[in-house]
Amino acid sequence: MNHLLSVFRVLSLIMMIFGATMAAPLGISWWRGDGAETAYDEALLLTIAIGAFMWWITRRHSRELTVRDGFLLVVLTWTVLPALATLPLLLYIPNLSFTDAYFETVSGLTTTGATVLSNLDSLPYSINFWRMLLVWLGGMGLIVLAVAVLPLLGVGGRQIFKAEAPGPMKESKLTPRMAETAKGLWVVYGLFSLVCALAFRWAGMSWDDAVVHMFTTMGLGGFSTHDASFGYWNSPTIEMVTMVFMTLAGINFATHFVAIRGGSLQAYKQDPEVRWYFYVMFGSVAAIALYLYATGTYTDPLQALRYAAFNTISIATTTGFANTDYALWPVFAPLWMLFLCSFITCAGSTGGGIKMMRAIILYKQVFRELLRSLHPHAVAPIKFGSEAVANQIIFAVLAFGFMYMVVLVSLTLVMVFTGLDPITAFSAVVACVNNTGPGLGQVGPSTTYAVLNDLQTWICTFAMLLGRLEIFTLLVVLSPYFWRK
Repeated sequence: MNHLLSVFRVLSLIMMIFGATMAAPLGISWWRGDGAETAYDEALLLTIAIGAFMWWITRRHSRELTVRDGFLLVVLTWTVLPALATLPLLLYIPNLSFTDAYFETVSGLTTTGATVLSNLDSLPYSINFWRMLLVWLGGMGLIVLAVAVLPLLGVGGRQIFKAEAPGPMKESKLTPRMAETAKGLWVVYGLFSLVCALAFRWAGMSWDDAVVHMFTTMGLGGFSTHDASFGYWNSPTIEMVTMVFMTLAGINFATHFVAIRGGSLQAYKQDPEVRWYFYVMFGSVAAIALYLYATGTYTDPLQALRYAAFNTISIATTTGFANTDYALWPVFAPLWMLFLCSFITCAGSTGGGIKMMRAIILYKQVFRELLRSLHPHAVAPIKFGSEAVANQIIFAVLAFGFMYMVVLVSLTLVMVFTGLDPITAFSAVVACVNNTGPGLGQVGPSTTYAVLNDLQTWICTFAMLLGRLEIFTLLVVLSPYFWRK
């Protein structure tokens, strides 16, 4: 029982910090007089009050967190905070159910970008600001932010960071202390975010749109203030800026950190993920552009390249922006884009999917097994860059790959059982598990997830959480083994 109280003590601190972030949209709402001030007043006070009450009850239970505690805290954080984040939406938007509001906030914090809301252009700016701020906060992970802050309050963060950090190689450290690691990552994230906002403003966005679209670009979340997404501007310059920062956000922020700290691009050359990332990404852009031109979807090759590049990079990096309804393209192109979102982003980025690192290891393991079939006694270590990959990591990647396929197939079957057509069911599951956002069929880029019933919405919400926590973090806590002494 004591270990649970220690976890709830840390959770209470995170809740109060999270409640304080509501001051930003509250200030914007008050300054603009957009009518949503009361919603933020009540939501902020209620969130901080709940956190403070929980802290008062558990304040005497302070100790270093164990591995088990770290897993539980991560899962509680990513399930409780979205519930608190619904408060401004529920208090302001009439007839919005808790199911839809929770889906919206989970989508934001998991950087999925799927939405149930429409008429976004008519919503108060502060409401859209809050939705998109959630994406930015979730982009690097609120847990990483907590690791940087909570050590000041006597809470060790090593196990929290290990449970939250994406990718199979979670033991590596950038700096000796985990708090310093988290701070370093946030500095890089903040620096890129500032440059992104300035670039959007330079490209022609208003300051309002530049700030909030910076949130969702760096978080690879895909929310927008406009129903037409980037089709609202129809600007190649804005699209070019967006593609640059989506591409940067899809790279491991640890690689960015090392490159900036060393003042050299050598870090990118030495990262095997980055090479594969660029090869697959831009090879796919070229292939899809040629395909769209060859099929007559676009008769101008430059136009084909423009739309292929923006939408392919957006979906591949699990962002979810669109500048056209790509669901109207020949079906091969959007299916290939959905396939890319399953693996192309790097471990340690703000993207979803199984990550390029795991895909490379799986790819090399296949060829190692082919070699062993011909030469059973051959010694063929798998190398990632210049380092040999330990068998325990390979086994973990294989298990992850298996569970990833099980999740996709199982949830798709459940969605079809609830009455959805197979294309909508499969694409919705793929888009949610990979934290991509728009799918195909009834949940394509020109529609929203509001077409789903409550059960289907909760299935997609569960899928988003599974994807954000990389499946095993959530499954570990749900397993009976976790709760045995």
